Amino acid sequence: MIARMSSTVEALARVPLFANLGQRQLKRLARLCKERQYGPGRAVVRQGQMSGVGFFVIVEGEGLVSVDGREVARLGPGDFFGELALISRELRTATVTAETQLRCLVLAFWDFRSFAKDNPDVSWKMMEHLVELVAEERRRRSLAGLQSS
Repeated sequence: MIARMSSTVEALARVPLFANLGQRQLKRLARLCKERQYGPGRAVVRQGQMSGVGFFVIVEGEGLVSVDGREVARLGPGDFFGELALISRELRTATVTAETQLRCLVLAFWDFRSFAKDNPDVSWKMMEHLVELVAEERRRRSLAGLQSS
């Protein structure tokens, strides 16, 4: 149990959203996480579905992110997804499929909400990250508009 807690804390510390947290905060967050495994080819979340309200941190393995059936990214240990689900209970914006055996830490919306209220620095990091996502989407759309002209 102690070894599992230690590895969970280490995995969370590598996530940029949680990088500034102290050990006590990371341990508290680690206690809120559940570990899940997904076999190759299995969808972890599906675009357009309300497939749970969780945030995922990849501990082992690789995942493929697709939007509208088109691959947009590959994820590996230390990468995360589902951060929008931590704030909103909207439909998933992408599908994430296990490419290999995938081991993830999963944090539920309601657990994160309570944690974020007690740790405003995490809320601030989340806002910064979401602004980056919005800016990236704007750049992507702008480039797509230039390429089609």
